[in-house]
Amino acid sequence: MSSATSPGSLVPLAQGATVHGLRRNLVQLSLLALLTLLVGATMGVERVALPPLAQHAFGVTSVLYTVSFISAFGVVKATMNLVSGRMSDRRGRRLLLLAGWAFAVPYALLIIFAQNWAWVVVANLFLGVNQALTWTMAVTSMIDLVGPVNRGIAVGINEAAGYVGVGAGGFAAGVLVTSFGLRPAPYVLALAVVVLGATLTVWPTRETLGFARAEGAAALGEPNQGVGSAPAPGLGTLAAYMSWRDRTMAAVCLGGFLNKFVDSLVIGFFPLYFLQQGLSLLQVGLLVGVYAWVWGLGQVATGALADRVGRRIPILSGICAVGVGVLLTQFTSGLGPWVADAAVIGAGMALVYPNFITAVGDVADPTWRGGALGVYRLWRDGGYAVGPLVLGGVAEVFGLSATFWTSAGLMGVSGVLVMIFMTETHPRRRPEPPLWERHPERIGGRQ
Repeated sequence: MSSATSPGSLVPLAQGATVHGLRRNLVQLSLLALLTLLVGATMGVERVALPPLAQHAFGVTSVLYTVSFISAFGVVKATMNLVSGRMSDRRGRRLLLLAGWAFAVPYALLIIFAQNWAWVVVANLFLGVNQALTWTMAVTSMIDLVGPVNRGIAVGINEAAGYVGVGAGGFAAGVLVTSFGLRPAPYVLALAVVVLGATLTVWPTRETLGFARAEGAAALGEPNQGVGSAPAPGLGTLAAYMSWRDRTMAAVCLGGFLNKFVDSLVIGFFPLYFLQQGLSLLQVGLLVGVYAWVWGLGQVATGALADRVGRRIPILSGICAVGVGVLLTQFTSGLGPWVADAAVIGAGMALVYPNFITAVGDVADPTWRGGALGVYRLWRDGGYAVGPLVLGGVAEVFGLSATFWTSAGLMGVSGVLVMIFMTETHPRRRPEPPLWERHPERIGGRQ
């Protein structure tokens, strides 16, 4: 029997033991964070360069039609989150990560050669698959590697890397658009990012499913034999458990869903609104970049904070900050104040976003963690599908400013739901074991 794995490597369970931890797996964790940064950069290009393309390249004047690309993205990403999460528990993380990069190639090419706006909407179907497979697998892999002790900071690092990438990609897209136009320069950049990400996934990224199986076996005090602590529930049972049987998970899922209304606001409506207010596209890129950078960099600290104080307090604080930041944009004017408002929204996102994911990781058994994260991400990214349609309808009837008020109000609803229904999930701070442990029948087990 071989010795424990070296940092950043994975020896299959049949050949040796796996060792969880940040330091033990620093190389692979760093690599996965870099891959997530690249995933975020592809998204950042779109957030700045795509909304203006509708009017300037294709003559689209309807706000609702302009933001339809976000809904197309959201429908596919939400669905693929569910499929990929479940599949990764059986097939592994790395293969799906690699497949995700392949789907980004037609996304960029379709926009480069688009003849009308429908091409752009179709392109975003491919981007939705790309984001679901790559980002979901990267964060799941990082959770696998660290084990239960440092789960919050691992998610924080992952999300930080991703949204630093979003900010960098968005700012770079603003510079490229200003210098070279709306097409093709930003999407050539996206293609280069995709090629780099795929190359790093082929080598030296390693499979991490064995770590999840080892954690499940350790929970029962069993030897490291590559089997989990319990059979994984069926997809329907798991979806029902996450969506309504467990009230804490239901609050988390719905909170993630409503949270995406604000992110949809930034993607689709920030460029339209702030261009209308007289900012340049480069200045809009700065706003989106600050929002993403504060969100991204802040998640390392907020993930570590949640490992100390629990998940519920950071989540509630973040929801309040997001709502306040959105409202402030309607009471301030000028680039400087709007940059500050974007930073407040980003800080709130940093408190909320990683800790919703961590809460799911706290509750789920390691053998069906990928599936549980997939259900949560189905709900969360379903907000991308519904949010733009709701906000677009509001904008058509009441104007762009009304979308900011609507988003802030929905954050208030989210805060109330979390306050009422969510209990603490941190393994050392929760008042009782997860519902499925107390009532196995809720997750398809025997009582």
